[in-house]
Amino acid sequence: MKTDKRHINIPVFIPHLGCPNMCVFCNQKTISGTVEFDRGSVRALIDEALSTVPPDAETEIAFFGGSFTGIDRDLMIYLLDLANEYVQGGRVGGIRLSTRPDYINDEILEILRRYPVRTVELGIQSMDDGVLNACRRGHTAAQSEHACRAVKACGFELIGQMMTGLPGATPHSEVETARSICRLGADGARVYPTVVFCDTELCRMAQSGEYSISDENEIVIRTKDVLAVFAEAGVPVIRVGLCASENLADDSMVWGGANHSAVGELAMGELYMDIISRSLTDRGVSGGSVVIAVPRGETSKAVGQKKKNTIRLRNKFSLCDIKFVEDDGLPIYNVVIKSYVPQRRIDHCT
Repeated sequence: MKTDKRHINIPVFIPHLGCPNMCVFCNQKTISGTVEFDRGSVRALIDEALSTVPPDAETEIAFFGGSFTGIDRDLMIYLLDLANEYVQGGRVGGIRLSTRPDYINDEILEILRRYPVRTVELGIQSMDDGVLNACRRGHTAAQSEHACRAVKACGFELIGQMMTGLPGATPHSEVETARSICRLGADGARVYPTVVFCDTELCRMAQSGEYSISDENEIVIRTKDVLAVFAEAGVPVIRVGLCASENLADDSMVWGGANHSAVGELAMGELYMDIISRSLTDRGVSGGSVVIAVPRGETSKAVGQKKKNTIRLRNKFSLCDIKFVEDDGLPIYNVVIKSYVPQRRIDHCT
């Protein structure tokens, strides 16, 4: 899964065609912007997207938005055949799709194996049956486990999608869900803090007081704890939070919840705060000046939004100065104290 090339998905959003369920948090019209699907428009959509893709990018056609393996079989085969044309023509590298755990079976997997499908993303959401029931998810944790194992047995890359802040969920159940996704061999994960869309059952639950929305700080911390599990297991998290194409920024469609464009950055910043604090404590830092090496491109997360982490670290460890430098050799969420000058060797703090 790791590559030096930039990875680009060409998303083809399948609306709520493949799923008879209506989870309490789901409003596919809101997320995909449509409830209709015109198969005749897909080729033009892909061609337009490819016209903007750098020639050296690693590209996949990605069927997102609905439960791809649950849609009408003829439509699914049509879309797979169409995507295969682009793969065989050398214009894209493979096919990616998202679906539900209960829409994975031997027949479906045999069909997918006939095509250059690289990655199957499973909307697991939680591995706690109580949470799944509260969300009216329509499948069990056991079905998720079976689907994960079956996907991996067929040689596909597995991405486990989960949510934080769902009805009935606790920080413990979310951490256990992340651990289960890792244990089941996921090659990557997506983490979605719950957004309460208008015109959903979850919105009605929130309005009636049946569901209590976590405040921003709580959901950031809970998401951070999940990221820590994936980081420790070496499972890359390829996305935290909804993106703009999923109408995240349109407040008119959102009643509440984690509708924050930087929720992922905030959670990652909290994780770096924990990691750096442990490193400074282990080094016995108290007062003085430090230089901290972080992975390439991770400085903004380590520093924190509006230098939040820098300020907290100064106060916690009585530091006069903190400098961050980037190190190409460091894996994500790894830091090194490059130098430490204790207080007694500094004439004054600046």
